[in-house]
Amino acid sequence: MMCRDIIGKTIVSEETGRKFGLVGNLNFIVESGELLNLVIEAPTKSAEQVNLETDEKGNFLIPFSTVKSVGDFVIVSEKEII
Repeated sequence: MMCRDIIGKTIVSEETGRKFGLVGNLNFIVESGELLNLVIEAPTKSAEQVNLETDEKGNFLIPFSTVKSVGDFVIVSEKEII
């Protein structure tokens, strides 16, 4: 899977089905290629209610370690975010 395959997909909670927004970008370590965070574009109210980290521009971040699957949606474990 390529990064461009993830960008633009809707981020959905595995536990509740709540939508958090779209994948706007990915943060990763250039040297190793390790993915760190999904950067949320067009965050929903659900994203604002969860205690998410933000970057220096105020964008919400979801740790890549919480991603469970990528298909039509990016499924994340909401309980692992909190």
